[in-house]
Amino acid sequence: MIAKRHFFGQDWILPCCPGYVVHEKNNIVQKQSSHTTRKAMRMDENHTIWIEKYRPTKLADIVGQDEIVERLSSYVKSGNLPHLLFTGSAGVGKTTAAVTLAREFFGESWQMNFRELNASDERGIDVVRNQIKEFARTRPSGEAAFKILFLDEADALTTDAQAALRRTMESYAKTCRFILSCNYSSKIIDPIQSRCAIYRFRPLAPQAVKEEIGRIAVQEGLKVTPEAMDAMVYIAQGDMRKAINALQGAAIISTTIEAPMVYSITSNARPDEIEELIRLALDGEFDGAESLLMHLLHERGIAPNELINQCYRALVKRPMDRALKVELIDALGETDFRLSEGADSDIQMEALIARFVLSSTKKR
Repeated sequence: MIAKRHFFGQDWILPCCPGYVVHEKNNIVQKQSSHTTRKAMRMDENHTIWIEKYRPTKLADIVGQDEIVERLSSYVKSGNLPHLLFTGSAGVGKTTAAVTLAREFFGESWQMNFRELNASDERGIDVVRNQIKEFARTRPSGEAAFKILFLDEADALTTDAQAALRRTMESYAKTCRFILSCNYSSKIIDPIQSRCAIYRFRPLAPQAVKEEIGRIAVQEGLKVTPEAMDAMVYIAQGDMRKAINALQGAAIISTTIEAPMVYSITSNARPDEIEELIRLALDGEFDGAESLLMHLLHERGIAPNELINQCYRALVKRPMDRALKVELIDALGETDFRLSEGADSDIQMEALIARFVLSSTKKR
């Protein structure tokens, strides 16, 4: 890379790379010492977000989605690609699969024939008529047979925008292939779904999360205890981004990662604390359950919705009277809805505990 500077009425071409620095005041170019360069590189690495640093660059590196990877690899071998629809929860590899697929199709120049748009930024019909249509109608660069447009969070598009997108997909199928990504395929209109090969990404299995966390820990020189590994799996719930972010957050504190550190960093209650909260409520000890609830909400700073989700996960696995379990899960659902509508969180969470106590008292 070069930089152009103006010296005494003349343009000089100067080397501009990590080993050189240009002093603007006196227009002098000096070579940095190797120590300074190494220090700058280390600082850059320390400030890198790990979910980007360790994002797979090849389809074969994607973990936990073996069947999908195998089918996508067959497209690369054949040199052809239909329109695709990736659906699944957050952090399971949809975006990574789209980007690595483009890398393998186009090689080093993949960015010339690949564009990523997020439908949640601009969800109206104008983004389809302008940005998407303009990209789709132009010829691909180099020897590529087609371009790829990746539309993330496509379920955020309005119905009119999706109808316009369907027409664009039809008109420019020869020059551009579309990869749509969404959390809920039910929000994508049927005409688009019928034109795509649909891939449903499932939440990552605990073993896949542990495998990736273990690989990153080795690269970063970290020691992760088995309990901490289980904690990250519990927090992630199949979302690889959550697990990696938890690991990076804990690594800032210590190179030895332990479970309490993980729960504290991510503002999650420990499973045993959730079990204790449910036990106190079902035993009719409202004061004890309320005290623990206030501790988790105000002293630990755990979000009410997160507590509801954790209570739900604990109840589903808990062996108990079926009718009582149904009643408690119904109470969780109602509280979650009320919170989403803007109700006071403290009142609703205490009311939830009160309903737990009343429900368990009736079943005795």
